[in-house]
Amino acid sequence: MRGRPGSAWWLLQHELRMFWFNNGGRSKKRSWVPPLLAIGWLALHGMAFSILHTMPALPEDALAIAAMAATALMVVLGTFMFSSGLKASVDSLFERGDVDLLLSSPLPSRSIFTVRLGAVTLGVASVYLALAGPVINVGVFLGHVSWLAVYAVILAWATICSALAMLLTLLLVRLIGARKTRVVAQVISAIAGALIFLLAQAQNIFQLYSAESIQGATQDLLAPGGVLSPDSVVWSAGRAALGGMVPLLALVAIAVAVFLFTVHFTHHFFVHGLQQSVSKVRAQRPPATVRDGQFGRHLLEVVLRKEWKLIARDPHLVSQVLLQLLYLLPLGFVVLRSEQQIAPGIAAGLAIIAASLTASLTWIIVAAEDAPDLLQASPAAARTIRLAKLGAALIPPLALMIVPLAWALAQHLVTGLLMCFTVVAACAGAALTGLWQGRPAPRGQFKTRGKTQLLATLLEMMGSAGWAGTGFLLIRAAAPGQNAYDARWAGITLAVALLALLLAWGTRHRAG
Repeated sequence: MRGRPGSAWWLLQHELRMFWFNNGGRSKKRSWVPPLLAIGWLALHGMAFSILHTMPALPEDALAIAAMAATALMVVLGTFMFSSGLKASVDSLFERGDVDLLLSSPLPSRSIFTVRLGAVTLGVASVYLALAGPVINVGVFLGHVSWLAVYAVILAWATICSALAMLLTLLLVRLIGARKTRVVAQVISAIAGALIFLLAQAQNIFQLYSAESIQGATQDLLAPGGVLSPDSVVWSAGRAALGGMVPLLALVAIAVAVFLFTVHFTHHFFVHGLQQSVSKVRAQRPPATVRDGQFGRHLLEVVLRKEWKLIARDPHLVSQVLLQLLYLLPLGFVVLRSEQQIAPGIAAGLAIIAASLTASLTWIIVAAEDAPDLLQASPAAARTIRLAKLGAALIPPLALMIVPLAWALAQHLVTGLLMCFTVVAACAGAALTGLWQGRPAPRGQFKTRGKTQLLATLLEMMGSAGWAGTGFLLIRAAAPGQNAYDARWAGITLAVALLALLLAWGTRHRAG
């Protein structure tokens, strides 16, 4: 049914058509995608039936535990939904490119904002609806009609998370401006996505309390009348997912209220934020005066300063690169615990993270060079420029590794030396692979570089895995009481790492 032109339903139909076209619905090159997804979705129904048709019914005394588990799962999914909502809100505000057209049209701003927020909500919920759909449908087929409530819970939960994400995005626009909001929102989005990983490692990171003390504290909270008792209101979301009518209606009502509140009280500011994002002109700074001491520097220093300055001028790119360091936090705390039994895993983790960071910087510095023709036409030696670019990509990751590697050396000399060898070799291999395999590309393709340069990505993964495995096995072989098999396997992983370098060098001409 077609909506009235200019109405929210009419705009939503347009958004759904755009979503269909962008995902290969009418594209000849990608016309195979929707049928393949449909076949896979039907296959998931068969897998769900094979598991659920023999599953016994849940006893009544286990419903409280199931509600608690369902609530915990919703909290976990909520972090990912909020992260996706932030990304979608930033795209809606800054990346779509149709803002000026919509604002100059006679469409009411309320309809525009309602549809944009609704599209963000549907986009966030679509993945979880698609994954949970086969299980829900099979459950209903087997007689569990109450499982239909999961559809409503997912939509309601996605609505709440998306509305909060949009409100946060608009608040950032008011506080720090539209230009900085894009960077900050994406950083918060990535942190929210990694929060579950960091929380899962909290006990291993801090070791502040013993398992007995934690168990005693949770028993007091879970006791009847406690904050987390089975009949507490805290678990209402889980009871809604299990088909509880009152909790379900309350959750849906909260979602509708949050959605309407966001639309009613922020659509004027939404327009103001969009106008700011498309019309705000950055103030031109007067050119800095050149001091006499700026000339006469060595070429290596000039190139290093130039590369780091260009990266620092792009905070959005910096945020994407440095978000990899979030996963260094648990590893860093584990290193400080200095337990010899976990040293092989620490070495492998440090090597993989350092190599990944080096590969990202190498791609930015080598492949995404803004003025390659200018460098080629300069009187400087090409070898010196390449060496400086490698240094610009290697120095930051190695500098970040100084603290954990120095601590490892202080705790155990042999283990620390093997860690240093692994990390330095992994970084050097990633930098050389990026240098040999890098193809010119704009910096805007940083997120999608793995798709456009598949061979380079595979060789980088092969090399980092080889060096990580080498460090893991060498440290195990150096530990007391170990046999020689670890050293032999270390030779194999070392050969894999060197083979990746050889392949990268051998295909450098075809890679450009």
